[in-house]
Amino acid sequence: MGLRLRVLRAVVADDGMSTAEYAIGTIAAAAFGAVLYGVVTGDSIVNALTKIIDRALNTSV
Repeated sequence: MGLRLRVLRAVVADDGMSTAEYAIGTIAAAAFGAVLYGVVTGDSIVNALTKIIDRALNTSV
């Protein structure tokens, strides 16, 4: 009887994030993605990556 009660409690338990927490987490992830996109597509990053690629392609082996 004790095992059955524990299993029933585990199935019915309402642990985890609520809808509002999911919404805030989604907004935070989207904001982080927007900031990361802005940083990666900035001129300094693009120029640095271009220099690295040019240097790698123009090396003498």
